[in-house]
Amino acid sequence: MFRGNHPAKVEESGRLKLPTAFKELIDGAGITQFYVTSSDGKSAEIWPLGEWEKREAQLIEYSTMNEQVQKYLNVTGYFGQQMKMDGQGRMVLPQILRGAAALEGDVVVMGKVTYLEVFNRPQFEQTLISQALTNDDKNAIAQMLKRPNPARDR
Repeated sequence: MFRGNHPAKVEESGRLKLPTAFKELIDGAGITQFYVTSSDGKSAEIWPLGEWEKREAQLIEYSTMNEQVQKYLNVTGYFGQQMKMDGQGRMVLPQILRGAAALEGDVVVMGKVTYLEVFNRPQFEQTLISQALTNDDKNAIAQMLKRPNPARDR
């Protein structure tokens, strides 16, 4: 499971060196292949290929009938490329995605449980300030945590 924030840098060549904490988890799980994509062009999502394939399997049932799924597959396909991490924990981020999300220099690599998300650091910090958690947000989360979760209770 990926958790937390680990700052990193994207080199001029477009390579991201994964932070050590995340690389250790990846190495421990024997993961070498990834699908790097975005659902909005504002950040890069780095999915271990097996996790991405699980997501695809869930979506494929609906892909011919559901307009939202088609949109999602179009966006993630446009920004996406399968990538391999080198021995030093580096991978190239897709050029189209780097440009759209301004992924150069200082970035934030956030753990999102099953995948990593990479943001332009100054933009992300501005977003945190402008979209701070409100008391209403905290109350809504507290209510969600109190409700039974059928997926979790299986």
